[in-house]
Amino acid sequence: MAGCCAVLGAFLFEYDTPRIVLIRSRKVGLMNRTVQLLILAYVIGWVFVWEKGYQETDSVVSSVTAKAKGVTMTNTSKLGLRIWDVADYVIPAQEENSVFIMTNMIITMNQTQGLCPEIPDKTTMCETDANCTAGSAGTHSSGVATGRCVSFNGTLKTCEVAAWCPVENDTELPKPAFLKAAENFTLLIKNNIWYPKFNFSKRNILPNITTAYLKTCIYDAKTDPFCPIFRLGTIVERAGHSFRDMAIEGGIMGIQIKWDCNLDRAASLCLPRYSFRRLDTRDVDHNVSPGYNFRFAKYYSDPNGAERRTLIKAYGIRFDIIVFGKAGKFDIIPTMINIGSGLALLGVATVLCDVIVLYCMKKRYYYREKKYKYVEDYEQGLGNQMDQ
Repeated sequence: MAGCCAVLGAFLFEYDTPRIVLIRSRKVGLMNRTVQLLILAYVIGWVFVWEKGYQETDSVVSSVTAKAKGVTMTNTSKLGLRIWDVADYVIPAQEENSVFIMTNMIITMNQTQGLCPEIPDKTTMCETDANCTAGSAGTHSSGVATGRCVSFNGTLKTCEVAAWCPVENDTELPKPAFLKAAENFTLLIKNNIWYPKFNFSKRNILPNITTAYLKTCIYDAKTDPFCPIFRLGTIVERAGHSFRDMAIEGGIMGIQIKWDCNLDRAASLCLPRYSFRRLDTRDVDHNVSPGYNFRFAKYYSDPNGAERRTLIKAYGIRFDIIVFGKAGKFDIIPTMINIGSGLALLGVATVLCDVIVLYCMKKRYYYREKKYKYVEDYEQGLGNQMDQ
């Protein structure tokens, strides 16, 4: 108990004040200057030069539009000779910050609502009506089961369903891709950016780009790094993938536009930087449900007035356009804050040297005696003398 009271009394009634002690030691002096030099290098080199700590910063606000171009021709037994243009393979016509290009498909033509056999698999094959449950509709079924077991072909029987008939058979995907020529299609990207804090705006079609140049240029990282027109095959290849392989099952590609602008310099030096990566990167060891696909239908009426449709399961590449970046401009407030922080950090050198001198060196007890001096209360000492 007495020990606790002594500690509490020392805490309440003692006062510490710094004492300056000049230690003539090459080791300690050199260590102190080395630490100070490292702190100065960090503040000047990293905080001010690399991170531009003297600048106020702002994040980019962006809008993007994309337009595809390209025409190709196919000749198949189902569709015959056919020309494909933008209206056929860009689905939907406009998306927010992305564009989908159909590269492959499974087409089921002339479907009507009626009764027909399911596609054979382990859940739909049957031998008698007892193997089929009337009214069932699984998540992978093409329709609602009638409860009947009917002939699919000369050797197989499957459960009958009420559905759009004939039902889609997507067990075999066209290889090579149906629209493999899409690798030579192009994508024009228009990107407008704005930094609201500095009221600075710009777009990726730079002031020096002319209409004539825009009609002929294709993006190339070395020869045309600021051309806003991209060949689809080049986008996929620069991400390290094969377009023809990706076109079979589809996928998602990211087109990244980076705007890092130093507004203390000329506005003409604020330029976009393009990079590409695959966003749905496939794991070779776990390749379940790869690619990107969806279904849509085109409805029409036959001469007898019956409703029909053509069902298309579309595989393709969705190009997501991702814009990011920041801008910086000189401001006195962050400059003074970082200067103050740097000056405060210089105190670390003193603390480190004190720890080494007072607790690690051979003469630590000698230095500790010179560092600390204990002084009694002057008024209390004077009173004691007067009493005597």
